[in-house]
Amino acid sequence: MLYVNGRWFPGQGEPFTSLNPANQETVWTGNAAGQEDVEEAFQAATAAQQQWRDAPIEERIEVLRNFAVVVRNGRDALTAAISADVGKPRWDAATEVDAVIGKIEVTIDAHLRRRAEETLDLQGRIGRTWYRPLGVVAVFGPFNFPAHIANGQIVPALLAGNSVLFKPSELTPHVAELTAWLWGEAGIPPGVFNLLQGAADAGRRIAEHPDLRGLFFTGSLTTGLKLRETLVHRPEVLLALELGGNNPLVVLEPDKNLELLEQVIQSAFLTSGQRCTCVRRLILVGECRQFLEALKTRAEQLAVGPADGTPEPFMGPLIHGHAVENILTEQQRLIDGGAIALLLSRNLPLGPAFLSPGLIDVTDCRTRSDEEMFGPLLQIIRVDDFDAAIAEANQTRFGLVAALLGGTEQDFEWFRRQANAGLVNWNLPTTGASGRLPFGGIGGSGNYRPAGYFATDFCSAPVAGLQPAPGSEP
Repeated sequence: MLYVNGRWFPGQGEPFTSLNPANQETVWTGNAAGQEDVEEAFQAATAAQQQWRDAPIEERIEVLRNFAVVVRNGRDALTAAISADVGKPRWDAATEVDAVIGKIEVTIDAHLRRRAEETLDLQGRIGRTWYRPLGVVAVFGPFNFPAHIANGQIVPALLAGNSVLFKPSELTPHVAELTAWLWGEAGIPPGVFNLLQGAADAGRRIAEHPDLRGLFFTGSLTTGLKLRETLVHRPEVLLALELGGNNPLVVLEPDKNLELLEQVIQSAFLTSGQRCTCVRRLILVGECRQFLEALKTRAEQLAVGPADGTPEPFMGPLIHGHAVENILTEQQRLIDGGAIALLLSRNLPLGPAFLSPGLIDVTDCRTRSDEEMFGPLLQIIRVDDFDAAIAEANQTRFGLVAALLGGTEQDFEWFRRQANAGLVNWNLPTTGASGRLPFGGIGGSGNYRPAGYFATDFCSAPVAGLQPAPGSEP
């Protein structure tokens, strides 16, 4: 179902179905938004936006806080929906719901700190800076965090006074439908928040609409580049891209830092490797035989299974069987090019979307590629010294996250200044982002519009004003 102007109705576009990746059962079935649906949504959003913009910010904050309350009250239902749509273990899905709730107060704080009106005394004149919402904005969400990541852009957009068209991934329509229902329960005015289901065709209809003023996308580099091409002649549309990464994790003196092993596990295999911040390249400096043996043993011990498994698994399935095929094909391509499999990633008998963790040494591989492998396959590269490690870490067109394990504060200072990434961690996993910090990459990982705490910045435009100071001549 679609949610437009406060009412629910079926889409007029192509039919599609969402399957639970763990058991292949149907989770959701319906129709995508057709051209007339998109047109109706823009009309509703445009009509509603002015009144929402002009409402006191306290009223908008009240709606956002109501949303946090209804999400908290519906925590179990949203957790179950995420597990069904994506296959995440319940513990993983529950942490996502908690992030949705936590985003409300973080966004309010960010908006009041970063977008507050300012007044300056300019010697006989008063200078003012205030912020104007963009208008109607679209949020295109990813499948891997179907509630949290889109929420991280929807909430600041609404608080800034925009109206929102939300197009989720076609792989997670059930979570999106429940999210829209929760916004309705929170008291969002009709037309201010709208849900348009569908895949690429629905996204194209939204992106090409003349009334669009902002498009916030999280997903692959390929799709991000297509959106840039679509909007290249439309400077009035603000495009914020959050793309993928070929993320490096450097470990200094691995055999002397075995206690840091768990940081590698968390970095590589959380959410079955389906986080944009997951490490793809483990770069080892110095003796590493014991470290690799311990890493292999620990990876073999990771429990993989369905969300309702007992005991609860560490990893669930990938989003679908095709994603498994992509990882296995890439693994074989690397082996054919000279890579050495330390632990083969295998399709598990639990179902077509289940994949075991893999470790592959690509130090001498002739066929390495700079592509994001969105799954639990970790490439290992051995180098002789720290400078070589940094050079290897930067051998990518992406620039989302990089991390260093081991070393001194001086080592980390050198590393963070050299690393080409928007997030740089020390002695912590690559997957541990904070909502109170900016979140965004450089290079092929984004277009300098960081989300996280800074998402509020791309939801409005600054306006400068001048007027005579009291008592001065006009």
